[in-house]
Amino acid sequence: MATLVRMPEVLANAAEAAIQTWLVKVGDTVAIGQPLAEIETEKAVVEYRAETEGVLARVIVPEGVPVEVGVPIGVIAAVGEAESDIDAFLAGDVPEQAGPATPVTAAAEAATPVGVVPAESAPDGAQVPLAAASGQRQFASPLVRRIARERALDLSRVVGSGPNGRIVRRDLDTLKPAPVTAAESRPEPVMPVASPAVSVPAALSARTTGTSVVDASGFTDVPHTGMRRAIARRLTESKSTVPHFYITADCRVERLLALRGEINATSPRKISVNDFVVKAVAVALVRVPAANVIWTETATRRFEHVDLSVAVSTETGLLTPVLRGVDGLTLTSISERVADLAGRARKGKLRQEELEGGSFAVSNLGMFGVDQFSAILNPPQSGILAVGAAKQRPVVDAGQLSVGTVMTVTLSADHRVVDGAVAAEWMAQFVACIENPLSIII
Repeated sequence: MATLVRMPEVLANAAEAAIQTWLVKVGDTVAIGQPLAEIETEKAVVEYRAETEGVLARVIVPEGVPVEVGVPIGVIAAVGEAESDIDAFLAGDVPEQAGPATPVTAAAEAATPVGVVPAESAPDGAQVPLAAASGQRQFASPLVRRIARERALDLSRVVGSGPNGRIVRRDLDTLKPAPVTAAESRPEPVMPVASPAVSVPAALSARTTGTSVVDASGFTDVPHTGMRRAIARRLTESKSTVPHFYITADCRVERLLALRGEINATSPRKISVNDFVVKAVAVALVRVPAANVIWTETATRRFEHVDLSVAVSTETGLLTPVLRGVDGLTLTSISERVADLAGRARKGKLRQEELEGGSFAVSNLGMFGVDQFSAILNPPQSGILAVGAAKQRPVVDAGQLSVGTVMTVTLSADHRVVDGAVAAEWMAQFVACIENPLSIII
């Protein structure tokens, strides 16, 4: 029996997504849990795994086309089902379940030439040219046409790598900036104004070149990606609606560094300072359960176990995959899992559940030599620890001035659910864990 594959809600509250890459081809056998496609939202690219087994019999939504969550994107059929069975299944079920979701054909693609936005999606019903006429018809997904319109790209210079030469999003990476002629580089004529003191803004004389806007006065505008817009929107909402407060502490880390050196001298897997930090955060949350909470509209939700987000910088933006059950993990397990999550985050291979949940986050910029910083909360999490570099500084031991290795950390907390006294108690426990590292591994 054939089964419809629908566009999943790969991230919470995502209403629309696009298939960046189909990882299997029509006719390939599919197993439950096998990566089926890479799904792109404005926040991330994650793998979608098959929920049923069989054969990928039909691709309904091609790569690069944004559709609403729940719309059919493909058909997985039982082994041995004929093409006529699939046709009958689609004819009978797809219109009833999901409206006009029909397989994309070459004829359908040809209906809208690249370089023109359909009248219904253009302002005032007008068709908007995107690229110079090349004398040859090209096909591109709506997502590609939208990106091309936003960046003023000339798609006539792109060779599509999709089915039947269709231009998909990844093809835009090969598009080089168009050469600027002398005539094009001159500022646009400006209508006279009443006051001679008013000059033309520099942006009005800018020339769009490929993916950037270059101005003669010496700056470049790089268009925002969907993920960058999502990060901006989410962090702006967090900073403006969540009452942040901050607690800073200095941790002596000589004993931690010495213990780490002993472990790494014999361990097949090297342990980082960040692994100790993640473990110490979890232990402190176990010791102060009042801090292992999040705010909801109806209640304060307390967690029995510790799930932590770890900030990972990628080429497309900041991602925060969640490490589950850290309170029960060894340092070696933490090191392995953090490395796995970070590696797959940078490759766009994370799964939906790996980006959701958690009550707390860790953001470490110590490897960049940063002494101290404050981080913005990632709602609905109620805490994030900003970790600086471990550096030698003047310290006072038993009344004597000496040199010690100190790491500064700053806790950002949601005051709706974490009071100042609770945050201070948690910070004291964290510092104790870092300064007495044996206590968190035995």
